[in-house]
Formats: sequence, structure tokens, C-alpha cells
Amino acid sequence: MPTNPMIPSAAVAPKAGSYRWVICAILFAATTINYVDRNVLSFTMLDDAFRRTMLGLAEGAPLGVEQMALFKERMGYVDATFKLAYAMGFVLAGWMMDRIGTRRGFSISIAVWSVAGIIHGFVNSVMGMTGARFLLGIGEAGNFPASIKSVAEWFPRRERSFATGLFNAGANVGIILTAACVPLIVASLGWRASFIITGALGFIVLVLWLVAFYRPEAHPKVSAAELAYIRSDGEEDSGRRVKWGALLPYRATWAFGIAKFLTDAVWWFYLTWLPSFFNDSAALSTKLDLKSVGIPFIVIYLISDGGSIFFGWLATRFIGIGWSVNRARKTTMLICALCVVPIFFASMTSSIGVAIALIALATAAHQGWSANLFTTVSDMFPKRAVGSVTGIGGMMGGIGGALLAAAAGKIIAVAGYWPLFIFASCAYLIALAILHALAPRLEPVELPDEPANPVAA
Repeated sequence: MPTNPMIPSAAVAPKAGSYRWVICAILFAATTINYVDRNVLSFTMLDDAFRRTMLGLAEGAPLGVEQMALFKERMGYVDATFKLAYAMGFVLAGWMMDRIGTRRGFSISIAVWSVAGIIHGFVNSVMGMTGARFLLGIGEAGNFPASIKSVAEWFPRRERSFATGLFNAGANVGIILTAACVPLIVASLGWRASFIITGALGFIVLVLWLVAFYRPEAHPKVSAAELAYIRSDGEEDSGRRVKWGALLPYRATWAFGIAKFLTDAVWWFYLTWLPSFFNDSAALSTKLDLKSVGIPFIVIYLISDGGSIFFGWLATRFIGIGWSVNRARKTTMLICALCVVPIFFASMTSSIGVAIALIALATAAHQGWSANLFTTVSDMFPKRAVGSVTGIGGMMGGIGGALLAAAAGKIIAVAGYWPLFIFASCAYLIALAILHALAPRLEPVELPDEPANPVAA
């Protein structure tokens, strides 16, 4: 009797070597540095010297209400530029990972974003910062298409959400490291050093990646038993090319893309504006400055790490007890969506402790949501299309983030933070409803065959 590839066989035991977890650890490290580099600006924005530079003011010039409103508006546009570039970069990155392979494609992405991070430390104007953020967005977009494709190549379906949850936890570690280190760097060495030092870290990950990563079939440290376990779903990478035009008609592509469009915007809002929220929210009775804002972020994103790993594990556990992939993924994503709903109250409470707790719950749920949403791509699409579909969804997520970023500065200046928190409360439930309507069973997609692609390791 043939087995259903969407439901793993209990006869295949995961005792077949563990080198795939080394790959997962490197993906974790890359995601950590990726988030360090993108999040430095959020904390540097609290530095008065940086603010004056971006406003073209002399050292020691006063920063009144009018100047701060203008600064937030300009930073909103700078942030929107990064997200727009990130969206464009996803298009390139998804195509690149499927065409030239994850080893070479991810190497290019890491190099580009590391150079861009360093360039931030040498700019002297909003225009220069905008250009640096654009280049950073192009490079950083490669992280998730490469990582999701690597997980699809290195893990059987039943382990993918857990592996994705693990490497995705690097996002929170990156934010924690940024919160812990960047304020100290800015205070002791100035805001320029914060960009230069963090940007240089990417080259360490680049070396690790080039040394450790090859496709499982070509890797000398992968045993025959582990390779058989990785391939136990019976899914082979045919090496056949896939064009974007062949992916767009599928409802599954749009299910993933629209869910990313709605919920990535929320995550981008957290990354960019939470330090400012703790610094100047009218509702909070206690305000945090550059020296004190790091501790709440460490708490928030430590909890978020737990959410990424736990909710990734939870879907894997549901599959392990016999649930279908569809039921396991969507049940876990529903739990995550419900955990985000209370965040609207964070913008209304005067208690900083309550605000931190609500935001921590929401960010943990987002990371769990993201781990499972990313995994739906490899649930539905063959490996040869995973990078491209992830690129399409990432592009839509970047567009959603760019649109919200372009408006966020003005919204905050006029109405405060509560409209953005209300949107965050609703976005995940709406996204899940659309995902279910477009992909009610997370069924595997049959793509047309095209000429073979000589993909490198």
C-alpha cells in the first residue's frame, strides 16, 4: 500500500547521523548576524548625534518637537527604502538560489549585506543612509530563501518546521545581541562604529558557510544512513528549472505571499519602532533611553526565541502523533495568531511591565507563525521551486513592510502608536483565513517539467 508523502512513516527512525544539524547551526548563525545588521539602525536612532547628522544640524544644536517629528518622518522613508530593496532582493535571491545553488547564492548575499553594513558607518546624510539601507536590503534578502531551501535539501518534511524554528530563532538572538551591545558601542565609540563593527561580523559567517556547506549527496561528512533519512520522503530534486511565470497561477503561491504581505509588515514595525515606542510613547509612565532600552529587548526576544523553537516543535509533534501536515501547521498557526491579539493593549497601558509582556508574547507568536509559514512552501512545492516561491513571498512581505514603514512615521507623529498595534492584533487571523481559503489542504503542487538546470552545490 503506497504511503502518503505528507504523513511521515513511523518506520523511518531518525538515528542516522546528525550533520544536518551542523548546517542548521550555521543557518542560525547567519540569521543572527543578518538581524544584527538590519537592527542596528533602530537603536542608533535614539542617539542625538546620529539624529543631528541625519537632520543636517550642527553638533549641540537643540532637538525640539519640530525637529524630532521631521526626524521620524525621514527615518520612516529611510526604513521604507530598506524594505522596498528587501522586497526586490527577494526576487533576485529566490531566483539565484534555485539557479546557481544555495552555496554560491548565499555566499554572494552574505558578502553584499556585510559590505553594506560597513558602508552605513561612513555616511553623512539621509541620502547616504538611504543608499546604504537600499544595498543592505538587497543583500539581506538572500537569508531566508537560502535557509528555507537549505532546510528542504537537508531535512525530511517531518523535521522541517523544527529546523526552521531553530534557525529562525537566530533573528531574536540577533536582536538581543544588538540591544545588549550597540548602545554600549554607541556610547563609547560613537554611532559610526556600531555599523562598522557589526557589518564586519558577516565575513565570519561567510567563511563558516563556505567551509561547511555542500549538498548532502556530495558531502563527505554525510553517511549513507543519514542521506537515506534525509531522502525518506521519497522527494528527489530533479534539477529541473522553474520559471516565475509557472508559479504565479498557483493558489498556493498566493496563499504564502499574501500571508507574508500582512504579517511581515507587523514584524518590520516591531524591529524599527519598538525602541522609539519605549522612548517616547505618551501612554507609558516610564520612558527608556539608549542606555536603558536594552534590557526590555533582551527579555522580549529571549521569549521570542522560545516561541520560535516551541511552535516549530509543536507542529512537528502534532505530525508525530499522526496529524496531517495541513492540520498540524494550521492549528499551530492559529494558536500563534490568537497569541498576538492582545498586543493592542500595549499601546494603551501605562505600565511598561505589561507592555513588555504583551509585546514579548506577540513577538514569540510571530516567530512561531513565521517558522510554520515558511515551512508550508516546502510542504506544497518541490525542492526545485522552494527558493523561487520563498522569494515571491518575501517580496510581498517586503512590499507590505515598505508600505507600512512609509506611513508609520507620520502615523506615530499624528496619532501615536495605537493604530499600528491595532493592525498587528488583526493581521495574523486575517492572513490565516486567506491562507486556508487559498490552500485548504496544503497539497503538493505538480509543476510542469522544464529543461534541467546544472545546479551547483
